[in-house]
Amino acid sequence: MSERDAKSDHILDAALPVFVRHGFRKASMADIARAAGISRASLYLSFNSKEELFRAGSIRAHARTMREVEAALAGAGDVFSRIETAVAVFQRELIAPFVGSPDATELFDANMALAKDIMLAARARLIALLAQALSDAETAGRISLGSLQARPADVAGVIVAAIDGIKHAEGAGPKFAEDMQLFMRLLRTAIS
Repeated sequence: MSERDAKSDHILDAALPVFVRHGFRKASMADIARAAGISRASLYLSFNSKEELFRAGSIRAHARTMREVEAALAGAGDVFSRIETAVAVFQRELIAPFVGSPDATELFDANMALAKDIMLAARARLIALLAQALSDAETAGRISLGSLQARPADVAGVIVAAIDGIKHAEGAGPKFAEDMQLFMRLLRTAIS
């Protein structure tokens, strides 16, 4: 990793808690520079604006998370365990850091405004990966989607929609992981 990449990663690591604490609108480049232990001038050498910094953080977080999701789905265990692990990784890395913030809705909205393409690409990739895992399990005779009258891509889309719906539910913060586990138990019961 180059010195420039290391500096950018350090700044992005420092920026996340600032955004969580203050929200996007109230977080300032001065706050982020202070958290990173650098001058504002040094921060501006790496990122021209708060929007550019936020987008760079989203790019990095989504890329890292999708690599971990792929690894979880390629791991050991039955398809449900692998999907649960993959969903837990997705939740832990992309949702949990923000759900507990009093400004969670604003942060999710900022991500939609500044990095919608990144988020939608990761979402599409997640659906494709889940659909492939379900398809492979069905082909191997380990699950049956016949009773649901659904294709693997349909079920994968519902899983991702559940993530989004649970993320935005009232009081989702502390209960998000529990609610996703409940959803996965329902899914396991439906297609085992």
